[in-house]
Amino acid sequence: MNKLFSVIFLSLAALAACKPESPATMPDPVALTRDVSGYFCGMIVFDHPGPKAQIHKQTGESPLWFPSVRDAIAYTMMPGEAIDIVAIYVTDMTGYRDWKNPPQHWILAKDAFFVIDSDQTSGMGVGETVPFSTRKAANDYVGVHHGQVVSFQEIPQSYVLGGGDNPEVKS
Repeated sequence: MNKLFSVIFLSLAALAACKPESPATMPDPVALTRDVSGYFCGMIVFDHPGPKAQIHKQTGESPLWFPSVRDAIAYTMMPGEAIDIVAIYVTDMTGYRDWKNPPQHWILAKDAFFVIDSDQTSGMGVGETVPFSTRKAANDYVGVHHGQVVSFQEIPQSYVLGGGDNPEVKS
């Protein structure tokens, strides 16, 4: 009986050892400081108005910073750039009071509701994709600043890369 128990135990232990590794843990967002520069522009991200974004890659190095959420989304649409992204954090503009000094509250882009085609411009002076943690907050924003609410997956490439005129939402 002890021999049978030992064989079963060793078999189960061997199976457990063959189990694939658990996925890497999601990196936490990093606090924005005046020390970080925008990935595309090289300018100080902190100095730009409106929501910001940070992209974390598998390498685990410092995140890539963007003074505009729209710029970060453009990065994900560029061939060869988005292959090793593990997290994209965007500023949650829910309850914001001052466009020039947005809150330091980060949410995952994949979970956010975005307003596109509003009357607010990004830190780089073009139409912004404004992120919110709830659909209600995004709809409230639309009531004041116009635009339309979309998910991350629905953000039109033509809006992000083509100037933002008359966006057609992906379905």
